[in-house]
Amino acid sequence: MSELAPSTTTPTRKPKWLRVKLPTGENYKHVRSLVDQYKLHTICESGHCPNMGECWGEGTATFMILGNICTRSCGFCNVATGRPLPVDWDEPDRVGRSIKLMKVKHAVLTSVDRDDLPDGGSILWAETIKAVRRISPGTTMETLIPDFRGNESQLDRILEAAPEVISHNMETVRRLTRQVRIQAQYDRSLAVLKYLKDNGAHRTKTGIMLGLGETVEEVRESLHELREARVDVVTLGQYLQPTPKHLPVQSFVEPEVFQQLEVEAKALGFIHVESGPLVRSSYHAEKHIL
Repeated sequence: MSELAPSTTTPTRKPKWLRVKLPTGENYKHVRSLVDQYKLHTICESGHCPNMGECWGEGTATFMILGNICTRSCGFCNVATGRPLPVDWDEPDRVGRSIKLMKVKHAVLTSVDRDDLPDGGSILWAETIKAVRRISPGTTMETLIPDFRGNESQLDRILEAAPEVISHNMETVRRLTRQVRIQAQYDRSLAVLKYLKDNGAHRTKTGIMLGLGETVEEVRESLHELREARVDVVTLGQYLQPTPKHLPVQSFVEPEVFQQLEVEAKALGFIHVESGPLVRSSYHAEKHIL
């Protein structure tokens, strides 16, 4: 299998395997009309997710809490960086009502990083999980959390709220972490995932983007380290540059490479592996609780 080595010139045209069909189906149309009617905010839309139609059709949607301004400036991410607004303590109930209104079976909750807050945003995180349980008790949850700077008391708040899946994305391989996630640390993220599993998380999950200049061997090394940290679920997908100001795509990784990495990851013992060019961290999230 060829390496995912950086190309000498940045690719300019997306290959045919990255083309996406327009969303269709009655479930999708129903959710679409509710989102428009009630001006609901989903990261599915703002992130221009290629799988939005499929996920909405399956009753899954992703919601971002704690505002839309992040205290970090990751080179791949299209969320604004700056000074966030104060915490909105009405947000947990509002998210819960949105999930009930949309009849979401499985909700993925995520957030910006809030390094400006003493609790890192962990209290509002826990309150949101509780609100969804109270308002839409039939909905299962995945929480895609920041690293909380490795603060165990903040991680404990998430563990105590007990969502079905707790996810924290590595995003890239060890060598590229400083370039891709400038304020993050590879080993700290790995330690967060291990701490969560060691302290009672039902299911832990992470995601890695390909096409940023990593090699296949580096991806393999990360997969081995993630299994050593007892991570249950891993997603592998193609990085796409949100704007010209973001990190350039170094390579478009062929579907066959993703397929091979899926086989290898399953052999390592991951319970679920999602690996493909269009995979995003929330893809098929409803299956990852099983």
